[in-house]
Amino acid sequence: MSYELVAGFETHIELATKTKIFCGCTTQFGGEPNTHCCPVCIGLPGTLPKLNREVVNFAIRAGLAVHGEIAEVAKMDRKNYCYPDLSKAYQISQLYAPLIIGGYVELSNGRKIRLHHIHIEEDAGKLIHQHGDTYVDYNRGGVPLIEIVSEPDIRSIDEAKEYVEKLQQVMRYIGISDCKMQEGSMRCDVNISVRPQGSEKLGTRTEIKNMNSITNIAKAMEYEFERQTDLIESGGQVVQETLRYDDATGTTSSMRSKEDAHDYRYFRDPDLVTINISRDEVEKIKATLPELPADKCKRYIEELQIPEKDAQLLTKYRKISEYFDEACEGVKSPKTVSNFIIGQMFSRTETEADKEEFAVATTPAQLNELVKLIDDGKIRNNLAKSTLEKMLDSGKGTLDFISESDMGGLDENALNDLCKQAVESNPKAVEDYKSGKEKAIKALVGNVMKNSRGKADATAAEAKIKEIIN
Repeated sequence: MSYELVAGFETHIELATKTKIFCGCTTQFGGEPNTHCCPVCIGLPGTLPKLNREVVNFAIRAGLAVHGEIAEVAKMDRKNYCYPDLSKAYQISQLYAPLIIGGYVELSNGRKIRLHHIHIEEDAGKLIHQHGDTYVDYNRGGVPLIEIVSEPDIRSIDEAKEYVEKLQQVMRYIGISDCKMQEGSMRCDVNISVRPQGSEKLGTRTEIKNMNSITNIAKAMEYEFERQTDLIESGGQVVQETLRYDDATGTTSSMRSKEDAHDYRYFRDPDLVTINISRDEVEKIKATLPELPADKCKRYIEELQIPEKDAQLLTKYRKISEYFDEACEGVKSPKTVSNFIIGQMFSRTETEADKEEFAVATTPAQLNELVKLIDDGKIRNNLAKSTLEKMLDSGKGTLDFISESDMGGLDENALNDLCKQAVESNPKAVEDYKSGKEKAIKALVGNVMKNSRGKADATAAEAKIKEIIN
């Protein structure tokens, strides 16, 4: 019997507010243990929390970006559990009246992964296990989170990876989080079950907690799918439980039996007021949202004639897409701008962090000036490419490397002389071409381009060289 994977995600995203959700402590990552906390965020008796309004605004931005409905009334609840990283023995979260209802994330295959809701809550502290001892760092405690809860709509590991990547991309675009999984500012709990192919009934699910890399999410899901399938095939039953993933062994292991909402004894937090959101406030926040990556990608393909694969690369990171937009102002061929960014600039920004920052030395205005020289026929593409390399090395502009004489082009006599010279000085390439090796002509054209310092027209040079040889 063949089985189908069914998965849903609970994705925790730390918000990039300057202060925590209920106090004035900094949200800055790192710092000496227990130096970014106060009596409020560790819940000392007699302290009262006060909700950070910016947290609500950021959550509304997230909800709008994933097509959710913003609740007019939302409330904060206490989720009660006793664990060392939660000093007051409850977490302030939302259950009964979350801030955002519904929404979806659309995948490249056209399927929409529905969202159940998005709620705001506080993060817990961090446990550090060393040499058999456990230490607690409360710096992270009280950092504001949104939790994005999907429906069990994911049907493959590839869909799961794309879902997480798209969430990460959108949240970065709208500026509410850096979503650095390696720093814990984006973490996923993966709920997974299996069922016979074609069945509509959901199987018993397990939850893999605190996954902080897309690679490990894929590996953990693959292992858990195979484990559950083997268990059912051998006559056993899947037990609802919470699991941890060990990346050293590539396996999951049980942490505890899976809790349900009633196990946490949720009740309305008596110290926090009701959140009321007006339609006017929602519209004001909506007006501040940037063009989202899916819309931008569609525009690049349809209006700028950028190939789909290139458009996806350009829109993956907000700073790159903004750079591209600015560099394209008034140019005849946006594809030329795209080629320079994806080719030469990407080769200098190899890591994800480099591309996220995109701190290249050449400004969009400088690239724009260079491309307009090509558009106007003043320089050829080869000269532009070599000039861009110098610009990227130095931060200087186009006219620091291209003179008026470089923009003059070549007359027909000069081109003819250079082509003759290329043929006479490269007899081996000529013989190779005559014997049927078409690529040999490229070496001869390259010789012309080099000796003309990129001023020659490569297509015209190739035609002239073939004429001379024949």
